[in-house]
Amino acid sequence: MSSVSHVRYNADVDQFADVVPQKIDHELSLIREAIGMVRVGAATRVTVGSLRFADELLPRARALAGLAGLRAVPLWTLDEAHHAIAIERRHG
Repeated sequence: MSSVSHVRYNADVDQFADVVPQKIDHELSLIREAIGMVRVGAATRVTVGSLRFADELLPRARALAGLAGLRAVPLWTLDEAHHAIAIERRHG
């Protein structure tokens, strides 16, 4: 591997390390906003779609929704190409 490609590889890793936490924070913020909307009655269900880190955020979404008396429901397509989390009132 040449030193030029090695430098590029390291730059890509650094960029990835910078972007991922920002994306996770953004997606978690969207989930928190959805919880807020359902909690105050502005909606009975809010779906947060096109989540890149839905698998990683689902446990946190469930915990936050549970604290608000709500539930977080994973919504995956069969081919797992699209990931979403719905925030809704608990039934029953």
